[in-house]
Amino acid sequence: MAKAITDAEFQTEVEQSTVPVVMDFWAPWCGPCKMMNPIVEELSAEYGDRVKFVKMNVDENGEVASKFNVLSIPTFVIFVGGEAKRSFVGARSKEDMKKEIEDAMTAA
Repeated sequence: MAKAITDAEFQTEVEQSTVPVVMDFWAPWCGPCKMMNPIVEELSAEYGDRVKFVKMNVDENGEVASKFNVLSIPTFVIFVGGEAKRSFVGARSKEDMKKEIEDAMTAA
């Protein structure tokens, strides 16, 4: 299950993670964000301990969103070794999400 994190938890949960992290920048009022929720949860279950999935509400946590120039949501950023390796904006199919994750992990 994707874990909700705050600006204060970003360093510990993402930058210091020993596994790749998929970060979902979202907001409660965002329709496409709601559409992506089940896909993110399915992928989280499929990848298990191999990939960490986290969510950050941009309305409540602007610092990290600003750091990564999040202007539209949902925005997904994939971190490997604490570094942002890939990012993309908007709703995607589960297959597209998997490809982005695999590509980021392979490129690392």
